[in-house]
Amino acid sequence: MTSFPAVQVADNVYWVGAIDWAIRDFHGYRTPRGSTYNAYLVLGEKIALIDTVKAEFCGEMLARISSVLGSRRVDYIIANHAESDHSGSLLEAIGALRPERVCASTLGVKALQDHFHLDHEITAVKEGETLSLGNLTLAFAEMRMLHWPDSMATYLPERSLLFSNDAFGMHLASSERFADELPQSLLENEAAKYYANILMPLGALIPKAAEKLAKLRIDTIAPSHGPIWRAGWPRIVELYGSWAAATKVRKAVVIYDTMWQSTAKMAKAITEGITSEGVEAKLLPLRATHRSDVAAEVLDAAALVVGSPTLNNGIFPTVADVLSYLKGLKPKNMIGAAFGSHGWSGEGVGQLEAMLTEMKLDLAAPGVKCVYVPDASVLDHCFTLGKQVAAKIAERFPV
Repeated sequence: MTSFPAVQVADNVYWVGAIDWAIRDFHGYRTPRGSTYNAYLVLGEKIALIDTVKAEFCGEMLARISSVLGSRRVDYIIANHAESDHSGSLLEAIGALRPERVCASTLGVKALQDHFHLDHEITAVKEGETLSLGNLTLAFAEMRMLHWPDSMATYLPERSLLFSNDAFGMHLASSERFADELPQSLLENEAAKYYANILMPLGALIPKAAEKLAKLRIDTIAPSHGPIWRAGWPRIVELYGSWAAATKVRKAVVIYDTMWQSTAKMAKAITEGITSEGVEAKLLPLRATHRSDVAAEVLDAAALVVGSPTLNNGIFPTVADVLSYLKGLKPKNMIGAAFGSHGWSGEGVGQLEAMLTEMKLDLAAPGVKCVYVPDASVLDHCFTLGKQVAAKIAERFPV
């Protein structure tokens, strides 16, 4: 008996991936709950492996495959995406499994060659093409820029099963393989964080992908990370539609860093002003909040309020880091505001406003700044700024 058994997903379909309990950073995205790298084995008259796993987990994947196949060979490997968390084991898998053919999207062929400089030929499959496994069929759908140019999904019509690649996944290590075995709140929180940090800038492409899905009969969605949706998957599709449309709740996210607590005092007064108008506020000190957690809160927030002291004629490094990260994620349909304390030069607030404007956030009111320690009048001004932010939220997003 292997210590890495496969898990049956549906008739003739097995999960043969790997659980990464230890990963805590995924190219800048904090993953406190780890992740999974999902690979799937489809047993038709011919056998296909859908994706591989991150390189260091190849042995685990091969053991799971062997638990089903023994010494039988795999006929096809389907590479839905060239990124190394999906394809890192490809070279070793080709050597161990001796497939007749490796298939990827047209752009995937180039990406895999650029990654691995393969001697093995990769077969390009196009939108709508199918691959017969004898009694089962694999159909291919390009998902360009969700989230790489080469991305595609694979559909198994005889089982109404979609191998959705990076769509509908999350970074979550667990001993449970299926979403219905886990708390719904955990699933939605981790799915939102994943979408915010990976797919938010690509939201305009989601409706086109949804049109493709609407034409398919789906019983199960098997993503590349996190649990498998054998039930409840319409909810995650619904959430993707809402996130892609930049649907907002009446919530403001207030982020800041501080040198001597002056900007922190201002942040608290602004937050009190927001909540005094019945609008939710999340106060996130950046010394205690990772950029990826800020992105998750921003996903459905109506406003982003940013505070920074002025340091070396500029904004504080942690604030610059988060705003640079958020700029790349392209949040939409948001209100903005800025505040901060300074000493002999006070460029920070102006730079914050310029960055928020560049990110296409609508400024609710002029920013608030003060010299050194805020007095009662400055804190009153901050409270008023919070009320102005709340008023703009209520105006733009009426109940």
